[in-house]
Amino acid sequence: MAFESLSAKLQATIKKLRGQTRVTEKDVKEFMREIRMALLEADVNYKVVKDFISSVSQKAVGQEVMASLTPGQQIVKIVNDELIALLGAEDYKLDLSRTPPNVVMMVGLQGTGKTTASAKLALHLRKNGRKPLLAACDVYRPAAITQLQVLGKQIDMPVYAEEDNKNPVQIAKNAVKAAVRGLNDVVIIDTAGRLQIDDALMQELENITKEVKPAETLLVIDAMTGQEAANVAQVFNERLSITGIIMSKLDSDTRGGAALSVRAITGKPVKFASSGEKLSDFEVFYPKRMADRILGMGDVLTLIDKAIEVYDEQKAKDLEKKIMTQKFSLDDFLDQLQQIKKMGGIAGMLKLIPGAAQIKEGDVDEKQFTKIEAIIQSMTLKERNNPDILNASRRKRIAAGSGTTVQDINKLMKMFEDMRAMMKQMSSGKKFGRFKGLM
Repeated sequence: MAFESLSAKLQATIKKLRGQTRVTEKDVKEFMREIRMALLEADVNYKVVKDFISSVSQKAVGQEVMASLTPGQQIVKIVNDELIALLGAEDYKLDLSRTPPNVVMMVGLQGTGKTTASAKLALHLRKNGRKPLLAACDVYRPAAITQLQVLGKQIDMPVYAEEDNKNPVQIAKNAVKAAVRGLNDVVIIDTAGRLQIDDALMQELENITKEVKPAETLLVIDAMTGQEAANVAQVFNERLSITGIIMSKLDSDTRGGAALSVRAITGKPVKFASSGEKLSDFEVFYPKRMADRILGMGDVLTLIDKAIEVYDEQKAKDLEKKIMTQKFSLDDFLDQLQQIKKMGGIAGMLKLIPGAAQIKEGDVDEKQFTKIEAIIQSMTLKERNNPDILNASRRKRIAAGSGTTVQDINKLMKMFEDMRAMMKQMSSGKKFGRFKGLM
Protein backbone atom coordinates (compact mmCIF):
# COMPACT_ATOMS: atom_id res chain seq x y z
CA MET A 1 0.00 0.00 0.00
CA ALA A 2 1.33 3.44 -0.95
CA PHE A 3 2.71 5.60 1.88
CA GLU A 4 2.62 2.63 4.28
CA SER A 5 6.24 2.90 5.45
CA LEU A 6 6.14 6.73 5.46
CA SER A 7 2.87 6.68 7.37
CA ALA A 8 4.23 4.25 9.98
CA LYS A 9 7.37 6.34 10.54
CA LEU A 10 5.54 9.66 10.73
CA GLN A 11 2.93 8.28 13.11
CA ALA A 12 5.61 6.83 15.39
CA THR A 13 7.42 10.19 15.44
CA ILE A 14 4.24 12.19 16.00
CA LYS A 15 3.14 9.91 18.83
CA LYS A 16 6.19 10.98 20.85
CA LEU A 17 5.35 14.64 20.39
CA ARG A 18 1.56 14.77 20.48
CA GLY A 19 1.12 14.47 24.25
CA GLN A 20 3.94 16.78 25.30
CA THR A 21 2.86 19.82 27.30
CA ARG A 22 6.19 21.57 26.81
CA VAL A 23 8.24 21.58 23.61
CA THR A 24 11.67 23.17 23.28
CA GLU A 25 13.46 24.21 20.10
CA LYS A 26 15.73 21.20 20.66
CA ASP A 27 12.65 18.94 20.65
CA VAL A 28 11.47 20.52 17.39
CA LYS A 29 14.87 20.04 15.75
CA GLU A 30 14.91 16.36 16.75
CA PHE A 31 11.36 15.96 15.48
CA MET A 32 12.28 17.61 12.18
CA ARG A 33 15.29 15.34 11.80
CA GLU A 34 13.10 12.26 12.12
CA ILE A 35 10.52 13.70 9.71
CA ARG A 36 13.31 14.46 7.21
CA MET A 37 14.63 10.91 7.38
CA ALA A 38 11.13 9.46 6.97
CA LEU A 39 10.50 11.57 3.85
CA LEU A 40 13.87 10.76 2.28
CA GLU A 41 13.39 7.04 2.95
CA ALA A 42 10.00 7.35 1.24
CA ASP A 43 11.91 8.50 -1.87
CA VAL A 44 10.63 12.07 -1.76
CA ASN A 45 12.73 14.45 -3.86
CA TYR A 46 15.55 15.99 -1.76
CA LYS A 47 14.70 19.60 -2.66
CA VAL A 48 11.04 18.99 -1.81
CA VAL A 49 12.05 17.55 1.57
CA LYS A 50 14.35 20.50 2.28
CA ASP A 51 11.60 23.05 1.54
CA PHE A 52 9.02 21.09 3.54
CA ILE A 53 11.22 20.82 6.63
CA SER A 54 12.16 24.49 6.40
CA SER A 55 8.52 25.58 6.24
CA VAL A 56 7.40 23.33 9.13
CA SER A 57 10.38 24.29 11.31
CA GLN A 58 9.79 27.99 10.84
CA LYS A 59 6.16 27.72 11.94
CA ALA A 60 6.79 25.15 14.69
CA VAL A 61 9.17 27.37 16.66
CA GLY A 62 6.86 30.36 16.52
CA GLN A 63 6.03 32.05 19.82
CA GLU A 64 2.31 31.13 19.66
CA VAL A 65 3.11 27.45 19.32
CA MET A 66 5.85 27.32 21.95
CA ALA A 67 3.63 29.15 24.45
CA SER A 68 0.60 27.01 23.70
CA LEU A 69 -0.87 24.66 26.31
CA THR A 70 -0.70 21.84 23.72
CA PRO A 71 2.37 22.60 21.58
CA GLY A 72 2.76 18.97 20.53
CA GLN A 73 -0.70 18.91 18.98
CA GLN A 74 -0.14 22.29 17.36
CA ILE A 75 3.03 21.05 15.66
CA VAL A 76 1.19 17.95 14.44
CA LYS A 77 -1.42 20.29 12.92
CA ILE A 78 1.33 22.29 11.20
CA VAL A 79 2.77 19.09 9.72
CA ASN A 80 -0.69 18.09 8.55
CA ASP A 81 -1.35 21.51 6.97
CA GLU A 82 2.03 21.55 5.22
CA LEU A 83 1.51 18.00 3.95
CA ILE A 84 -1.84 19.05 2.48
CA ALA A 85 -0.16 22.05 0.82
CA LEU A 86 2.58 19.78 -0.55
CA LEU A 87 0.00 17.42 -2.04
CA GLY A 88 -1.93 20.24 -3.66
CA ALA A 89 -4.23 21.89 -1.08
CA GLU A 90 -7.24 21.95 -3.42
CA ASP A 91 -9.30 19.13 -4.92
CA TYR A 92 -8.59 19.50 -8.63
CA LYS A 93 -11.28 18.31 -11.02
CA LEU A 94 -11.10 17.62 -14.73
CA ASP A 95 -11.98 20.62 -16.87
CA LEU A 96 -14.47 19.23 -19.37
CA SER A 97 -16.35 22.46 -19.92
CA ARG A 98 -15.63 22.87 -23.64
CA THR A 99 -18.06 22.10 -26.44
CA PRO A 100 -18.21 18.29 -26.69
CA PRO A 101 -16.38 16.16 -27.37
CA ASN A 102 -13.72 17.12 -24.85
CA VAL A 103 -10.41 15.39 -25.49
CA VAL A 104 -8.34 13.90 -22.67
CA MET A 105 -4.86 12.89 -23.82
CA MET A 106 -3.02 10.29 -21.73
CA VAL A 107 0.77 10.56 -21.92
CA GLY A 108 3.74 8.94 -20.20
CA LEU A 109 6.60 6.51 -20.56
CA GLN A 110 6.06 2.93 -21.65
CA GLY A 111 5.15 0.58 -18.81
CA THR A 112 3.55 3.16 -16.51
CA GLY A 113 0.06 1.67 -16.89
CA LYS A 114 -1.22 4.27 -19.35
CA THR A 115 -3.59 1.96 -21.25
CA THR A 116 -5.12 0.52 -18.09
CA ALA A 117 -5.43 4.02 -16.60
CA SER A 118 -7.26 5.11 -19.76
CA ALA A 119 -9.87 2.38 -19.28
CA LYS A 120 -10.15 3.14 -15.56
CA LEU A 121 -10.68 6.84 -16.29
CA ALA A 122 -13.35 5.99 -18.88
CA LEU A 123 -15.21 3.86 -16.33
CA HIS A 124 -14.93 6.62 -13.72
CA LEU A 125 -16.31 9.23 -16.12
CA ARG A 126 -19.23 7.03 -17.12
CA LYS A 127 -20.14 6.56 -13.45
CA ASN A 128 -20.30 10.35 -13.25
CA GLY A 129 -22.69 10.77 -16.17
CA ARG A 130 -20.29 11.06 -19.11
CA LYS A 131 -20.27 9.07 -22.34
CA PRO A 132 -16.58 8.41 -23.14
CA LEU A 133 -14.91 6.96 -26.22
CA LEU A 134 -11.48 5.32 -25.92
CA ALA A 135 -9.09 5.96 -28.81
CA ALA A 136 -6.18 3.59 -29.49
CA CYS A 137 -3.34 5.81 -30.74
CA ASP A 138 -0.37 3.66 -29.67
CA VAL A 139 0.63 2.17 -33.02
CA TYR A 140 4.08 1.00 -31.94
CA ARG A 141 3.79 -1.26 -28.91
CA PRO A 142 2.82 -4.81 -29.91
CA ALA A 143 -0.77 -5.63 -28.91
CA ALA A 144 -1.38 -2.12 -27.49
CA ILE A 145 -4.52 -1.71 -29.58
CA THR A 146 -5.71 -5.20 -28.68
CA GLN A 147 -5.13 -4.51 -24.97
CA LEU A 148 -7.31 -1.40 -25.07
CA GLN A 149 -10.01 -3.26 -26.99
CA VAL A 150 -10.01 -6.08 -24.42
CA LEU A 151 -10.25 -3.60 -21.55
CA GLY A 152 -13.02 -1.74 -23.35
CA LYS A 153 -14.97 -4.97 -23.78
CA GLN A 154 -14.63 -5.76 -20.05
CA ILE A 155 -16.40 -2.53 -19.11
CA ASP A 156 -18.62 -2.31 -22.21
CA MET A 157 -16.85 0.84 -23.39
CA PRO A 158 -16.54 1.79 -27.09
CA VAL A 159 -12.97 1.80 -28.48
CA TYR A 160 -11.97 3.58 -31.69
CA ALA A 161 -9.08 1.84 -33.46
CA GLU A 162 -7.61 1.67 -36.97
CA GLU A 163 -5.62 -1.53 -37.30
CA ASP A 164 -3.88 -0.56 -40.57
CA ASN A 165 -3.27 3.13 -39.90
CA LYS A 166 0.18 3.91 -38.49
CA ASN A 167 -0.38 7.64 -38.17
CA PRO A 168 -1.40 8.40 -34.56
CA VAL A 169 -2.20 12.05 -35.34
CA GLN A 170 -4.71 11.04 -38.01
CA ILE A 171 -6.20 8.34 -35.78
CA ALA A 172 -6.72 10.92 -33.01
CA LYS A 173 -8.47 13.30 -35.45
CA ASN A 174 -10.67 10.48 -36.77
CA ALA A 175 -11.53 9.42 -33.22
CA VAL A 176 -12.85 12.90 -32.45
CA LYS A 177 -15.01 12.75 -35.60
CA ALA A 178 -16.28 9.33 -34.53
CA ALA A 179 -17.16 10.75 -31.11
CA VAL A 180 -19.25 13.47 -32.75
CA ARG A 181 -21.14 10.83 -34.76
CA GLY A 182 -21.61 8.59 -31.73
CA LEU A 183 -22.59 11.47 -29.41
CA ASN A 184 -19.67 10.72 -27.10
CA ASP A 185 -18.87 13.78 -24.99
CA VAL A 186 -15.32 12.73 -24.00
CA VAL A 187 -12.52 11.15 -26.08
CA ILE A 188 -9.72 9.52 -24.09
CA ILE A 189 -6.63 9.16 -26.27
CA ASP A 190 -4.21 6.40 -25.27
CA THR A 191 -0.88 7.54 -26.77
CA ALA A 192 2.40 5.72 -27.28
CA GLY A 193 5.19 5.74 -24.73
CA ARG A 194 8.91 5.02 -24.79
CA LEU A 195 11.25 3.37 -22.33
CA GLN A 196 12.84 6.77 -21.92
CA ILE A 197 12.07 10.30 -23.05
CA ASP A 198 13.21 11.06 -26.60
CA ASP A 199 12.53 13.86 -29.06
CA ALA A 200 10.58 11.66 -31.47
CA LEU A 201 8.07 10.77 -28.77
CA MET A 202 7.62 14.35 -27.60
CA GLN A 203 7.28 15.65 -31.16
CA GLU A 204 4.53 13.12 -31.90
CA LEU A 205 2.63 14.10 -28.76
CA GLU A 206 3.02 17.78 -29.63
CA ASN A 207 1.60 17.08 -33.10
CA ILE A 208 -1.44 15.31 -31.62
CA THR A 209 -1.92 18.23 -29.22
CA LYS A 210 -1.91 20.76 -32.09
CA GLU A 211 -4.51 18.79 -34.04
CA VAL A 212 -7.05 17.79 -31.38
CA LYS A 213 -6.39 20.50 -28.75
CA PRO A 214 -7.03 18.39 -25.63
CA ALA A 215 -8.95 19.90 -22.73
CA GLU A 216 -6.79 17.80 -20.39
CA THR A 217 -3.32 16.31 -20.85
CA LEU A 218 -2.79 13.80 -18.06
CA LEU A 219 0.64 12.38 -17.33
CA VAL A 220 0.54 8.79 -16.04
CA ILE A 221 3.41 8.13 -13.63
CA ASP A 222 4.39 4.81 -12.09
CA ALA A 223 4.61 5.33 -8.32
CA MET A 224 7.51 2.86 -8.14
CA THR A 225 9.83 5.10 -10.18
CA GLY A 226 10.53 7.13 -7.04
CA GLN A 227 12.52 10.35 -7.42
CA GLU A 228 12.90 9.84 -11.17
CA ALA A 229 9.14 10.44 -11.46
CA ALA A 230 9.68 14.12 -10.66
CA ASN A 231 12.27 14.47 -13.45
CA VAL A 232 9.99 12.74 -15.97
CA ALA A 233 7.08 14.96 -14.95
CA GLN A 234 9.18 18.08 -15.34
CA VAL A 235 10.22 17.23 -18.92
CA PHE A 236 6.69 16.28 -20.02
CA ASN A 237 5.35 19.46 -18.49
CA GLU A 238 7.90 21.64 -20.24
CA ARG A 239 7.07 20.14 -23.66
CA LEU A 240 3.33 19.55 -23.37
CA SER A 241 2.06 21.79 -20.54
CA ILE A 242 0.35 18.90 -18.78
CA THR A 243 -2.80 19.73 -16.81
CA GLY A 244 -2.61 16.96 -14.24
CA ILE A 245 -1.08 13.68 -13.12
CA ILE A 246 -2.40 10.16 -12.58
CA MET A 247 -0.35 8.13 -10.12
CA SER A 248 -0.50 4.48 -11.16
CA LYS A 249 0.47 1.32 -9.23
CA LEU A 250 0.12 3.05 -5.89
CA ASP A 251 -0.68 -0.33 -4.37
CA SER A 252 2.74 -1.67 -5.42
CA ASP A 253 4.89 0.89 -3.58
CA THR A 254 4.92 1.40 0.18
CA ARG A 255 6.90 4.64 -0.01
CA GLY A 256 4.77 7.00 -2.10
CA GLY A 257 7.54 9.56 -2.58
CA ALA A 258 6.66 10.13 -6.22
CA ALA A 259 3.19 11.46 -5.37
CA LEU A 260 4.69 13.87 -2.85
CA SER A 261 7.35 15.08 -5.28
CA VAL A 262 5.69 15.60 -8.66
CA ARG A 263 3.19 18.21 -7.51
CA ALA A 264 5.91 20.33 -5.87
CA ILE A 265 8.31 19.99 -8.82
CA THR A 266 5.84 20.67 -11.66
CA GLY A 267 3.19 22.76 -9.94
CA LYS A 268 0.61 20.48 -11.58
CA PRO A 269 -1.86 18.56 -9.40
CA VAL A 270 -2.21 14.83 -8.95
CA LYS A 271 -5.83 14.36 -10.06
CA PHE A 272 -6.28 10.60 -9.81
CA ALA A 273 -4.73 7.61 -8.07
CA SER A 274 -4.81 4.21 -9.76
CA SER A 275 -4.24 1.16 -7.58
CA GLY A 276 -5.12 -2.50 -7.81
CA GLU A 277 -5.83 -4.73 -10.78
CA LYS A 278 -9.58 -4.11 -10.95
CA LEU A 279 -10.72 -1.43 -13.38
CA SER A 280 -12.77 0.04 -10.54
CA ASP A 281 -9.59 0.59 -8.46
CA PHE A 282 -9.36 4.24 -9.40
CA GLU A 283 -9.87 7.24 -7.11
CA VAL A 284 -9.99 10.99 -7.30
CA PHE A 285 -6.90 12.24 -5.48
CA TYR A 286 -7.96 14.38 -2.52
CA PRO A 287 -4.90 16.04 -0.91
CA LYS A 288 -6.47 16.53 2.54
CA ARG A 289 -7.82 13.00 2.68
CA MET A 290 -4.45 11.58 1.67
CA ALA A 291 -2.60 13.72 4.23
CA ASP A 292 -4.98 12.52 6.95
CA ARG A 293 -4.40 8.92 5.89
CA ILE A 294 -0.62 9.34 5.99
CA LEU A 295 -0.77 10.79 9.50
CA GLY A 296 -3.12 8.04 10.72
CA MET A 297 -6.16 10.29 11.07
CA GLY A 298 -8.34 8.11 8.90
CA ASP A 299 -10.36 9.06 5.84
CA VAL A 300 -14.06 8.85 6.62
CA LEU A 301 -15.21 10.65 3.46
CA THR A 302 -13.49 8.14 1.18
CA LEU A 303 -14.94 5.32 3.26
CA ILE A 304 -18.39 6.84 2.75
CA ASP A 305 -17.77 7.36 -0.97
CA LYS A 306 -16.86 3.72 -1.41
CA ALA A 307 -19.87 2.54 0.58
CA ILE A 308 -22.20 4.80 -1.38
CA GLU A 309 -20.98 3.24 -4.63
CA VAL A 310 -22.78 0.05 -3.65
CA TYR A 311 -25.69 1.73 -1.83
CA ASP A 312 -28.91 2.53 -3.61
CA GLU A 313 -29.86 6.21 -3.79
CA GLN A 314 -32.24 6.09 -0.82
CA LYS A 315 -29.66 4.41 1.41
CA ALA A 316 -27.13 7.05 0.43
CA LYS A 317 -29.55 9.81 1.46
CA ASP A 318 -30.36 8.04 4.73
CA LEU A 319 -26.65 7.65 5.49
CA GLU A 320 -25.95 11.33 4.87
CA LYS A 321 -28.89 12.33 7.08
CA LYS A 322 -27.70 10.10 9.94
CA ILE A 323 -24.21 11.55 9.77
CA MET A 324 -25.48 15.12 9.71
CA THR A 325 -27.76 14.48 12.72
CA GLN A 326 -25.07 12.42 14.51
CA LYS A 327 -27.30 9.34 14.70
CA PHE A 328 -24.80 6.94 13.20
CA SER A 329 -25.34 3.62 15.02
CA LEU A 330 -23.47 0.32 15.22
CA ASP A 331 -26.05 -1.12 12.81
CA ASP A 332 -25.05 1.57 10.31
CA PHE A 333 -21.40 0.80 10.98
CA LEU A 334 -22.00 -2.91 10.29
CA ASP A 335 -24.09 -2.14 7.23
CA GLN A 336 -21.26 -0.08 5.78
CA LEU A 337 -18.78 -2.89 6.36
CA GLN A 338 -21.15 -5.36 4.70
CA GLN A 339 -21.47 -3.07 1.69
CA ILE A 340 -17.68 -2.72 1.55
CA LYS A 341 -17.34 -6.51 1.77
CA LYS A 342 -19.21 -6.74 -1.52
CA MET A 343 -16.47 -4.66 -3.11
CA GLY A 344 -13.61 -6.61 -1.50
CA GLY A 345 -10.61 -5.08 0.21
CA ILE A 346 -11.88 -4.91 3.78
CA ALA A 347 -8.34 -4.39 5.08
CA GLY A 348 -7.87 -1.33 2.90
CA MET A 349 -11.24 0.07 3.93
CA LEU A 350 -10.58 -0.36 7.65
CA LYS A 351 -7.46 1.75 7.20
CA LEU A 352 -9.75 4.65 6.37
CA ILE A 353 -11.37 4.51 9.81
CA PRO A 354 -9.80 6.90 12.35
CA GLY A 355 -7.92 4.91 14.95
CA ALA A 356 -7.55 1.84 12.72
CA ALA A 357 -4.66 3.08 10.59
CA GLN A 358 -2.20 0.80 12.38
CA ILE A 359 -3.86 -2.26 10.87
CA LYS A 360 -1.48 -3.94 8.44
CA GLU A 361 -2.64 -5.34 5.12
CA GLY A 362 -2.16 -8.95 6.21
CA ASP A 363 -3.81 -8.49 9.60
CA VAL A 364 -7.40 -8.31 8.39
CA ASP A 365 -9.07 -11.29 6.77
CA GLU A 366 -12.54 -12.76 6.58
CA LYS A 367 -12.24 -13.97 10.18
CA GLN A 368 -11.74 -10.40 11.39
CA PHE A 369 -14.86 -9.24 9.60
CA THR A 370 -16.81 -12.22 10.95
CA LYS A 371 -15.69 -11.28 14.47
CA ILE A 372 -16.95 -7.70 14.10
CA GLU A 373 -20.21 -8.99 12.67
CA ALA A 374 -20.66 -11.49 15.52
CA ILE A 375 -20.01 -8.85 18.19
CA ILE A 376 -22.55 -6.36 16.82
CA GLN A 377 -25.18 -9.02 16.17
CA SER A 378 -24.80 -10.27 19.75
CA MET A 379 -25.92 -6.88 21.04
CA THR A 380 -29.52 -5.94 21.72
CA LEU A 381 -31.20 -3.38 19.46
CA LYS A 382 -30.98 -0.86 22.29
CA GLU A 383 -27.22 -1.43 22.64
CA ARG A 384 -26.61 -1.10 18.91
CA ASN A 385 -28.53 2.18 18.79
CA ASN A 386 -27.01 3.52 22.00
CA PRO A 387 -23.48 2.08 22.44
CA ASP A 388 -22.84 4.44 25.36
CA ILE A 389 -24.72 2.03 27.65
CA LEU A 390 -22.17 -0.76 27.04
CA ASN A 391 -20.81 -1.13 30.56
CA ALA A 392 -18.48 -3.91 31.75
CA SER A 393 -21.20 -6.48 32.43
CA ARG A 394 -22.84 -5.93 29.05
CA ARG A 395 -19.48 -6.31 27.30
CA LYS A 396 -18.86 -9.60 29.12
CA ARG A 397 -22.27 -10.89 28.02
CA ILE A 398 -21.66 -9.84 24.40
CA ALA A 399 -18.20 -11.45 24.42
CA ALA A 400 -19.68 -14.73 25.65
CA GLY A 401 -22.47 -14.58 23.09
CA SER A 402 -20.20 -13.80 20.14
CA GLY A 403 -17.33 -16.14 21.02
CA THR A 404 -14.92 -13.21 21.36
CA THR A 405 -13.18 -11.41 24.21
CA VAL A 406 -13.90 -8.17 26.03
CA GLN A 407 -10.66 -6.84 24.49
CA ASP A 408 -12.09 -7.49 21.02
CA ILE A 409 -15.19 -5.51 21.94
CA ASN A 410 -13.10 -2.68 23.37
CA LYS A 411 -11.09 -2.45 20.13
CA LEU A 412 -14.26 -2.34 18.04
CA MET A 413 -15.79 0.34 20.23
CA LYS A 414 -12.61 2.44 20.04
CA MET A 415 -12.81 2.34 16.23
CA PHE A 416 -16.51 3.20 16.32
CA GLU A 417 -16.03 6.07 18.77
CA ASP A 418 -13.17 7.54 16.71
CA MET A 419 -15.33 7.36 13.64
CA ARG A 420 -18.31 8.93 15.41
CA ALA A 421 -16.12 11.75 16.71
CA MET A 422 -14.95 12.48 13.19
CA MET A 423 -18.56 12.48 11.98
CA LYS A 424 -19.49 14.95 14.73
CA GLN A 425 -16.61 17.23 13.80
CA MET A 426 -17.62 17.25 10.14
CA SER A 427 -21.33 17.80 10.76
CA SER A 428 -20.82 20.63 13.28
CA GLY A 429 -18.29 22.55 11.24
CA LYS A 430 -18.08 22.51 7.51
CA LYS A 431 -20.63 21.51 4.93
CA PHE A 432 -20.46 18.03 3.54
CA GLY A 433 -21.43 19.07 0.05
CA ARG A 434 -21.93 16.17 -2.31
CA PHE A 435 -20.16 12.94 -1.45
CA LYS A 436 -19.59 12.48 -5.12
CA GLY A 437 -19.33 15.00 -7.96
CA LEU A 438 -15.81 13.93 -8.68
CA MET A 439 -15.40 15.34 -12.18
